[in-house]
Amino acid sequence: MTDALVHVVDHPLVQHKLTLMRQKDRSTNSFRRLMHEIAMLMAYEVTRAMPTQMIDIETPLARMRAPVIDGKKTVFVSIMRAGAGFLDGMLEVVPGARVGHVGLYRDPKTLVAVEYYFKMPADMHERDAIVLDPMLATGNSAVAAVERLKETAPKSIRFVCLLAAPEGLARFHAHHPDVPVYTAAVDERLDEHGYIVPGLGDAGDRLFGTK
Repeated sequence: MTDALVHVVDHPLVQHKLTLMRQKDRSTNSFRRLMHEIAMLMAYEVTRAMPTQMIDIETPLARMRAPVIDGKKTVFVSIMRAGAGFLDGMLEVVPGARVGHVGLYRDPKTLVAVEYYFKMPADMHERDAIVLDPMLATGNSAVAAVERLKETAPKSIRFVCLLAAPEGLARFHAHHPDVPVYTAAVDERLDEHGYIVPGLGDAGDRLFGTK
């Protein structure tokens, strides 16, 4: 399913791995491996529109002009800490990409995102930014991260998550109607604690084996 702002990556392999990740008895090791694999698969869809340039190469039989992408113009922006699980898989597919980090935590009382770290590559105005965070729940962290990222004036911004809640999507696009979201699923709702339902729990805790 795709509209102008929300792209649901419904490939059977992505959906299969997402189902496995949702299972509450899935081990930390298995969850981490599945996150890595699903990120690789989603990277193909997220980078579909990446520009290419033609270069001269020589095959075993002839010279030719062939397309390549410039991975160094792509920046994966990981929203710490759960974004790290997405990042590794994306870098498997685009190893030449630069990496930025945004450190945010959600205040448990207000659910407002609080920034504690921000580091981006130089010359962001020449780069396409792909923001990574497995869960788009309330949308507060995503909104804050992209607002901060826009201060660096990248050429383009895309947001990638594993799961999204309708409330989070609405809030995100109320603030950033120019940023498309790529996700494996849009779930039913948020609960009273700001968790996605049915969801898969806290992605960071399940990824790193914490509580």
